[in-house]
Amino acid sequence: MKALFTKKSIIIASIAALIAVITIVSINVMGTSGPVTGIANVVTRPVRALAAQVASTFERIYSSVYRYDELMEQHERLLRRVARMEMDFREAEYLREENDRLRRLVDFRERQPDYEHEPVSLVNWSSSNWASSFTINRGYANSDIELGNGVTTEYGVLIGQVSEVGATNSTVITVLDTTFSAAAFFGDRGGTATIRGDFNQMRNGLLVLDRIDDEDVVLPGDSVVTSGAGDLFPAGLVVGEVVAVHRHPTGIGRYATVRPMLEIATVNHMFVITDFELVDDVIS
Repeated sequence: MKALFTKKSIIIASIAALIAVITIVSINVMGTSGPVTGIANVVTRPVRALAAQVASTFERIYSSVYRYDELMEQHERLLRRVARMEMDFREAEYLREENDRLRRLVDFRERQPDYEHEPVSLVNWSSSNWASSFTINRGYANSDIELGNGVTTEYGVLIGQVSEVGATNSTVITVLDTTFSAAAFFGDRGGTATIRGDFNQMRNGLLVLDRIDDEDVVLPGDSVVTSGAGDLFPAGLVVGEVVAVHRHPTGIGRYATVRPMLEIATVNHMFVITDFELVDDVIS
């Protein structure tokens, strides 16, 4: 059996060699591929088609990779451009805000010619839960700020009062602080009272209008401004708006809760009133 298999192998190999010789002779003598080569072409055509398809696929993959690199490079260029535009926008926004702040400063000084102001900026807020205060970037070495000076916005809204003066920084208690107190007018009817901080109300972002005369009418929505009495603040600084009116627990007298005119924690730039002209006709 083994010998028979060997004979068959020799015969097949001989036939294959003969076909190869005939093919070569056919090409060299007749100048054509001949019938054997034609048969070989027919037999190998699917292989060649598959090879062409594979080559085309690789070519498309290469093109896609090349295109992907191109798109990534373009994406990076666009990101850098957007970053530059954002930087330019932030700078323009800062300049616009600074210009608005300076314009409001000029307007405020024109509206209040009797005030002497010192522009200041917030440094940081106090971390205490028992007080409402912050630090500003001016002190006795770089300004005319003194203890007790009022601190306002450019619109004349009272924020607080200087409670401590350092060399280059000072501490300001806000109107919500328990140690803050000022004489005040409320409503259009000219009622007088004391506006002060209260520990329980400070947690709610409110302060208290106290010592209201029984004859005075006070209503929710009434505005509260400084009266100028006591010489601590000039008259007319806006403090806030009445939220509700209550009776004292003892049943004697009334008080009102007052919401500050603005969210104090959002203010970064402000003014310290270092001097003002006293008004003789305020109620003492």
